Amino acid sequence: MEEITAKLEMLATQVKEFKEILNIEDKKKKIEELQLRMSSPHFWQDQETSSLVIEELKGLKEEVESFSNLEEKIDELREIIDLGDTSYYKEVLKEVEKIEEEIKKIRLRVLFSEKFDEANAIVEINSGAGGTEACDWAGMLLRMYTRWAQKKGFKVRILNEVRGEEAGIKNVTFLVEGRWAFGYLKAEKGVHRLVRISPFDANRRRHTSFASVDVLPEVKEEVELKINPEDLKIETFRASGHGGQHINRTDSAVRITHLPSGIVVSCQNERSQYQNKQTALKVLKAKLYKLKEEEREKEMEEISGQKKKIEWGSQIRSYILHPYLLVKDHRTNFEVGRAREVLDGELDEFIQAYLIKSLEDGKKNSS
Repeated sequence: MEEITAKLEMLATQVKEFKEILNIEDKKKKIEELQLRMSSPHFWQDQETSSLVIEELKGLKEEVESFSNLEEKIDELREIIDLGDTSYYKEVLKEVEKIEEEIKKIRLRVLFSEKFDEANAIVEINSGAGGTEACDWAGMLLRMYTRWAQKKGFKVRILNEVRGEEAGIKNVTFLVEGRWAFGYLKAEKGVHRLVRISPFDANRRRHTSFASVDVLPEVKEEVELKINPEDLKIETFRASGHGGQHINRTDSAVRITHLPSGIVVSCQNERSQYQNKQTALKVLKAKLYKLKEEEREKEMEEISGQKKKIEWGSQIRSYILHPYLLVKDHRTNFEVGRAREVLDGELDEFIQAYLIKSLEDGKKNSS
């Protein structure tokens, strides 16, 4: 039991350190402040603001409770170990391994330090050149991210989708709802490359396909970003369906063009034209905020004389299914041979490797 005791105490020390890093005590006070705010008789009059507060409170409670549960579990295991009964060895070992897994998740959260890391994520996948092959690959990526999100307990909502003529998708925009969704998925921005024996080639030849992934944070209303209604060209059109009862017979789909920037967004998967319009405006706001940030960064580069590496449009990861199985991230050099598992949503190791490298690069640039 001595080995397990030492391991348990090491984990207890890590929990204490992470509590300080993540300001858990301050978050407990924030919970009390939000609960007091919710007790006001005027709180529910503004539904939009109240929903944001409730969402924030829920996230804070989950984080604080996760630490409380870990501390309680560690205390329980200490009491069992103090009994000196070796018949509990296997049971205690299993519980210690569970604590280790929870701490791994917390360690990943520590890497989230940017402004919108806690936000929902708006993800766009666009197939590259290559017709059916590329469309099928874009569809595979959509499935991969959907599986990953489901394992995380996140919700995925398709906002707009243009299907390929034979298979897969030409492009798709979807919302991933869950705390830290953007913090995780920002690691996926870039061009993804697939090498495989094509299921669409009668001669069974090897094909290379590309698809680009862009990730934006869902920008909440408290962020100052005014959109002039006169700058918007709003069009409605009939949403495409897959046949039968799902064919839309009204012009409920919405396309919005922001005239000054030329940005175009569409949404067709909500229940009504109004909902499609509101969702399209959310996507537009996220894109305009990104544009604003890129302009600010460009100004800073000109002032400082520094030129950052442009990663958008470059190949960030390769998925090889033939002649061997391998997935390699070219930014971190992290690779695994479990290509099928990765395509089934096992992405956390790649995301963690990217976040750690980004943190290390940030420290080097600031020193």
